[in-house]
Amino acid sequence: QVQLVESGGGQVQAGALRLSCAASARAIRTYVMGWFRQAPGKEREFVAAIRVSGITTDYGDPVTGRFTISRDNAKNTVYLQMNSLKPEDTAIYYCAARTTTWPSRQKEDYGYWGQGTQVTVSS
Repeated sequence: QVQLVESGGGQVQAGALRLSCAASARAIRTYVMGWFRQAPGKEREFVAAIRVSGITTDYGDPVTGRFTISRDNAKNTVYLQMNSLKPEDTAIYYCAARTTTWPSRQKEDYGYWGQGTQVTVSS
């Protein structure tokens, strides 16, 4: 069983935040890791994903060029650097793990989820 714990959320007025996702098991070193977000009244949407090597990444269109996903397998941790934040980025951000080698944009393809961390961006 893998437990994921997000941290780093908060309230900002534009600017940047860095989210972290710490995993309880070394197994995630062989998993694809992803970030999703869910705003009130909306579906959970794909934000970013990263392969085991950390070299191959994928981003959702709304965050491309502003957000960066990375991972430190030695620390069992995945990060999401969020720059140029906008009010529309306000959401609960979830870390997720997929027990295969290829990233996916579909939330149904991820078997492990964290509890989420709130990000609020005011104008």
